[in-house]
Amino acid sequence: MDAVQQRARIAGVWFILTFVLSIPAVLLYDPVLNDADYIVGAGADTQVRVGALLEILTAVANIATAVVLFPILKRQSESVSLGYVGSRILESTVIVVGVVCVLAVVALREDLSGGGGADAALVGRSLVALKDQTFLLGPAFCAGFGNGLLLGHLMYRSGLVPRPMALIGLIGGPIACATATAVLFGVYEQQSPVNFLFTAPEIAWEASLGIWLVTKGFRPCPLIN
Repeated sequence: MDAVQQRARIAGVWFILTFVLSIPAVLLYDPVLNDADYIVGAGADTQVRVGALLEILTAVANIATAVVLFPILKRQSESVSLGYVGSRILESTVIVVGVVCVLAVVALREDLSGGGGADAALVGRSLVALKDQTFLLGPAFCAGFGNGLLLGHLMYRSGLVPRPMALIGLIGGPIACATATAVLFGVYEQQSPVNFLFTAPEIAWEASLGIWLVTKGFRPCPLIN
């Protein structure tokens, strides 16, 4: 039981790290994501590189949450647990693709020494657009399906955490996927308040799960008794 509870708390730390690492990364990316002419301007390369490092660590933390929980969750359903691990790996892969896009902008800006004109600016904007789409596919679709629907299902059925809390994931995950679909088809922008509102339950589920696992561990249930 001590080993199982230790595993729960380690998983909780990884969940919390996904927030601690990813939020500063978004802020550090601001110069390259919101300046259409970053690639031909002065640049803030060191800041952007730090953001890239934090996103790489976020990808590692994402996978770690699933790997640490898998030995326990597979007792509930091995197939669904494997699906959860796979979704986290896919999400992290997409995140890393976005990191590559951002670093490519920085590398090109340095090679061009702030020059290159309209063609270089177009390349830079194309890479930033690709980065934006990786966020839609990774943290939006994959997290909604994996963390929300699959993990919520496993936690709800097993009773490892309070079922009302797991229900937030079961509900929030499909909503997150639905709002990502709306963004995909241009109903509203990815940065719009509406999208954030519909994503909030999924965010609340992931944050509450991390805090619960760190402070409380798993609840007594047949899976760990």
